[in-house]
Amino acid sequence: MTAKNRSETVVGFIGIGVMGKSMALNLLNGGYPIHLYNRTKEKARELLDQGCTWQDSPAAVAAAADVVITMIGSPKDVEAVYLSADGVLASARPGTIAIDMTTSSPQLAQRIYRQARDLHISALDAPVSGGDIGARQGTLSIMVGGDLEAFEQALPLFEIMGENIVYQGPAGSGQHCKMANQIAVASTMIGVCESLRYAEKAGLDPQTVLKSIAAGAAGSWTLSNLAPRMIKGDFGPGFYVKHFIKDMNIALESCKEIGLDARGLALAKELYDRIAADGGEYLGTHALYQQY
Repeated sequence: MTAKNRSETVVGFIGIGVMGKSMALNLLNGGYPIHLYNRTKEKARELLDQGCTWQDSPAAVAAAADVVITMIGSPKDVEAVYLSADGVLASARPGTIAIDMTTSSPQLAQRIYRQARDLHISALDAPVSGGDIGARQGTLSIMVGGDLEAFEQALPLFEIMGENIVYQGPAGSGQHCKMANQIAVASTMIGVCESLRYAEKAGLDPQTVLKSIAAGAAGSWTLSNLAPRMIKGDFGPGFYVKHFIKDMNIALESCKEIGLDARGLALAKELYDRIAADGGEYLGTHALYQQY
């Protein structure tokens, strides 16, 4: 990607879901022309009405863009979008920066990086944390793997979408960091749910309990942002249960590769599988509270 000002740097965005929609909108409001593709065009309608340009395929997005950002579903989707014969890498121009912000496999991120490098394309793996709130407010935590030079070129984009932006190291490092994040989230969610249910069963007002414990040693993002939703019975998604299960499967596979017995993660996965089996795949991750 050559040096250009924002209005001249075309950003392609693939995947307009709960988080991708807000991330793309923030980039548009930040002055970047946005070209979009999503499997369901209607989900992109609001962004198109605000001035984004629709493309009919990931390949068409890649051909039109200086920077391609993906925020899609699973490693299988990422592989298809990037590595297929009519995918992003086959269609992008040399010098393009391709940034996968999906939570995906570290090993796949390394494959994409190697193939991109051979085509003179820079590939970054840059998964995020912060949920729908962070996506809307532009306060995501962004964990980045790939070449440092490409990271520095993409930093102005990251700074629009997030606040805590950390370069983790070579390709795959962003995804490994996200696995560490998800392992911490999984066990923390169990603790928060059990804590609130304990308070209720002990006859306490959970809202009052929250005032005390959220500011102490037990404080966490989950406790401050999701516990109030649990108490209200609002289990709408910031991040879908089905996607969290996908992340935990990736983390468990990575744990097996590096020889880590992640017992807390395994327990959380078991509990979330129960939610999915009961029809709760599209609830927010804090729906774990219902298991208690």
